[in-house]
Amino acid sequence: MQIGIAYSEPGQQLWLNIEVPDTTTVAEGIERSGILKQFPHIDLGAQKVGVFGRLVKLDAALKPGDRIEIYRGIIADPETVPRRDTNGED
Repeated sequence: MQIGIAYSEPGQQLWLNIEVPDTTTVAEGIERSGILKQFPHIDLGAQKVGVFGRLVKLDAALKPGDRIEIYRGIIADPETVPRRDTNGED
């Protein structure tokens, strides 16, 4: 079956489509993609992962066409970041 893997960092985005066995889990899909070799700082023990925007566990089974997303931690406290005016005025 075919699945996708998505990951982004400031200035760099990666989206891969790969072929995996029908019994593949999220962790196995990430491993088979080679993304951990490209981004060795990804820590699956600390970072959350999802499928189509819904958080999942690493042992979750994949379905054909699923897109695995590896999320980065928040780097700015939302309470301290100035809000943009919703009227389009800054």
